Amino acid sequence: MICASIEEFATALPRIGGLAGLDLGTKTLGVSISDGLRSISTPLRTIRRQKFTLDAAELLKIVEEREIVGLVLGLPMNMDGSEGPRAQSTRAFARNLEKLTPLPIAFWDERLSTVAAERAMLEADLSRKRRAELVDHVAAGFILQGALDRLGHLRRQANDG
Repeated sequence: MICASIEEFATALPRIGGLAGLDLGTKTLGVSISDGLRSISTPLRTIRRQKFTLDAAELLKIVEEREIVGLVLGLPMNMDGSEGPRAQSTRAFARNLEKLTPLPIAFWDERLSTVAAERAMLEADLSRKRRAELVDHVAAGFILQGALDRLGHLRRQANDG
């Protein structure tokens, strides 16, 4: 089920359970996961992309092993807020994934997530080679953390109201 908004995603989720954040690239798929209470995102791994069926099988194996209850897919928007070919490719990936899992799927604006990931790794003084190995799942961590923060804000609003 692809959710039209993060608010719709929030209502589709069970009260507890981890989420997976995905940074979809042309060659790799970065994966991060959250804790069951959805407070912190942890970069997990990078899947080297082959073809959709193999990529999806590897992703769904992680989902099953980690008991993931929802997926947050980074949506690569242009800086002016429009959607380009990469965003359309991401939406197509989500539509294909939706056929294979009943889990709710949300999109999260990923503008600058890779930049933030690169900056964090530079500050950690990682080598260029090591940064290249880690950037996708670290970016997925930034994507998921943004969504987790928003979901936490929505939960607090609902409890205050």
